[in-house]
Amino acid sequence: MKIHPNEFTLEEFLLSLSRQHLEVVEHLVGCATCRRRFQGLARQRSLSKQTADVLQWSRQPAEYGPALSQSGQVLLDRERAMAKERAEAPNLFVELARHPPEQRDLLVQNSPRFHTWGVFELLIERSFEVGINNPVRAEELGLLALRLSEHLDSEYYSVQLVEDLRARAWAYIGNSYRLRSDLQRADEIFASAYGHLRRGTQDPLERAILLDLEASLRRDQRRFEQAFKLLRRAVAIFLQSDQRHRAGRSLVKMSTVYHYAGDPEGGIPILFQAIELIDPEQEPRLLLCARHNLIDYLVSSGRYLEAQRLYREARPLYRSFPDAWSQNRRKWVKGRIAHGLNQVEQAESLFLAARDGFVAEGVPYDTALVSLELAILYAEQGRIADLKRLAAEMVPIFSSLHIHREALAALAYLKQAVETERVSLALINGVAAYLRRAQYDPALRFEEPEE
Repeated sequence: MKIHPNEFTLEEFLLSLSRQHLEVVEHLVGCATCRRRFQGLARQRSLSKQTADVLQWSRQPAEYGPALSQSGQVLLDRERAMAKERAEAPNLFVELARHPPEQRDLLVQNSPRFHTWGVFELLIERSFEVGINNPVRAEELGLLALRLSEHLDSEYYSVQLVEDLRARAWAYIGNSYRLRSDLQRADEIFASAYGHLRRGTQDPLERAILLDLEASLRRDQRRFEQAFKLLRRAVAIFLQSDQRHRAGRSLVKMSTVYHYAGDPEGGIPILFQAIELIDPEQEPRLLLCARHNLIDYLVSSGRYLEAQRLYREARPLYRSFPDAWSQNRRKWVKGRIAHGLNQVEQAESLFLAARDGFVAEGVPYDTALVSLELAILYAEQGRIADLKRLAAEMVPIFSSLHIHREALAALAYLKQAVETERVSLALINGVAAYLRRAQYDPALRFEEPEE
């Protein structure tokens, strides 16, 4: 139909439906995923023929009821089959996970039990979930999903829908290369993902997911304006699609682009917006990241009292995540607030605790930065002996943690300045500023400040 149906036509259509079919229509109105699947069904030969039969010109009034009933029943049957596949997928995934990678490939290729949309979809979801902590595993799962997709029944599942998820799988694989700092390979893979997306359903939600992931790559490439542009488009699509939580996640990412660009204050209003959109039931850790980053950016902007108030409000959320990663960063930001409010003893204690935690985690950059926070505190108080002890500890720790050469040179320069008592608060702040910039730009050269 090339024109919009009028209200009378719509009313007659709705009155012709059974209660069961009306429930399907109501669900389709609110569910973008099922609308895409219905569009895929409509492209299939069987459903197209039914539609053609109904729409054939006749001298007698057309009887729409049987055809609508048949089409609705097809959709309901397919819904039930999909629900069954998704319910079975976790056990099949566990079965796959028990085997080494080579055997997984053989199972996926040769066993029809795994040739379902449910397993395909779940492999891609798991690829995304493990990406941050284990990018190699994310790539393995994404590639396994792509190999499985070659065995899916394209008549049954719709070629376009399969292409949509292939695009998403490639995007997650590209993201795994980004996380391993192979930005050139990530760039190539994202180009492949867009190729699959063009062959898909043209669903705007799938495009927004890809735009959001590509923005992380552009951020890491320090192509900040392009990252902002991609994220603004993604947020607009997510909001238009009533995907508020996804929009909130993209806004959190947008705030990090400001941070990478050396303007954390610019990310503050973005994070306030993000927090309003994030669903804490759906992704509580994302809410923690948003609140923590907001507190951290407020501290960086010198807004210590506001940061302290928000920290107190966030304490129950911090308690929900007792893992070392979360608690070490909590101590660090609390120490920064205390330092800003001139609560020196508390700040020192928190910085030391955070530093020891980062050493245990094996996180060189955060270890270096919190150590420099301590160095600034000691220099402010004229505690030269403590400053020398701290400087003597720094270089061996960072050498063992494989911090990059330019950053190591900056720390070695600081150590030498401390040992020869040529150190100043300005010099320490200069080294700290360099390390903060170099954290997101490893190619940045360290230049010794003028004496």
